[in-house]
Amino acid sequence: MRFAKLVPTLFIVGLVVMACGGGTTTGGASPATIPSSLSVSSFDVSMSAMSTLKGLHGAGSGLVGVLLPDTTSSTRWVNSDLPYLTTAFQMAGYSASEFKIDNAQGSDATQIAQATADITLGAKVLVVAQLDIPTATTIQAAAAAKGVKVIAYDRAIFTGTNTYYVSFDNVQVGKLIGQGFKDCLTAWNVSSPKVFTLNGGEDTDPNAIDFAKGYNQVVWGDAIPQETVGKTANGATLVGDQVAPAWDNAKGQAIFQNQYTAHPEINATIEANDGLANAVVTVLKQNHVPANKVPTVGQDASLGGVENVLTGYQCGTVYKAVYLEAGDAVALATILRAGLTPPAALINGSTSPPPGKAGTTQPASLLAPQWANKANMASTVVKDGFVDKAALCQAVTAAVCAANGIS
Repeated sequence: MRFAKLVPTLFIVGLVVMACGGGTTTGGASPATIPSSLSVSSFDVSMSAMSTLKGLHGAGSGLVGVLLPDTTSSTRWVNSDLPYLTTAFQMAGYSASEFKIDNAQGSDATQIAQATADITLGAKVLVVAQLDIPTATTIQAAAAAKGVKVIAYDRAIFTGTNTYYVSFDNVQVGKLIGQGFKDCLTAWNVSSPKVFTLNGGEDTDPNAIDFAKGYNQVVWGDAIPQETVGKTANGATLVGDQVAPAWDNAKGQAIFQNQYTAHPEINATIEANDGLANAVVTVLKQNHVPANKVPTVGQDASLGGVENVLTGYQCGTVYKAVYLEAGDAVALATILRAGLTPPAALINGSTSPPPGKAGTTQPASLLAPQWANKANMASTVVKDGFVDKAALCQAVTAAVCAANGIS
């Protein structure tokens, strides 16, 4: 889109002119525009795109508060998000007093208190990786009351009119899981597949529904959250399809144990993430099922998931490079902090609440995930330092690492 035409006269203090492809702002700050090249494809591990945002940073004012959820649901929040977000802010020109990153340690009350503190300190933007929807709704309402914009980080928030969403394309994540599963059926010579699907926390997490839509569409031809038992496609038969409540791995393991006892013919499985895949692998190992026999799949490129991939108990994992998400979130926050409208190349999609659930559709910046397996693990997950190479090779043995190009 073209920039708005400006009348050649003095700027009125506080005037902000915004355009979809970029903008100019005044009002005590120097004029700045959004880099024309900025898009969802701009980000990489070097965070080089952040330096192009220094002018936008200078044009804005106020705090950007980041609220991370916990240290238990995933190691990423401490090991990846915290350092990458910090680097992205610093490279975009932020001083230590202009951004603040907190972790709620799994407490709803703590996350709300942290949000309230940031708003009191003059935050212009909150980047929120929410613990749950009720907590997120409370935070979004408090932010909206003070004119603070919200970026839902990795986990959607379906309330408010000043809420954006930064994440990976969740349906595409599911499609990669589904295609990885299908490819593995061939690679592992699984004949007449009898499939069990262990979905993620569809009871609490809208993303889990999108993941399932993706893999069900690829495997069964239906973009739906759960399939009907007995469904057939391409020679495969669905034996069971259940949800692990709230992504609980222990409950997922119990579910699969019961199913495997009742249906020992199960010889292929679909899981929504690495934690649930490992729950299934644990049961398979207890039943003396060897490697490269019963496919499992997942996402997150967790250390345990990568171990299972390299040792032949998991076909692959969806790698979602956190540095992409961190860079994207800081870029979007910097644009909003400067009072500008994000360009369409950055806001490339939308996210909506699940059918039957209350909420509004939110503009979204959706990043591209990647399938990682034995063939490319060394050049993706390991090269990026997403998992600790020493810990990985100690767990799977140096010989296994070497056999997969990891040294």
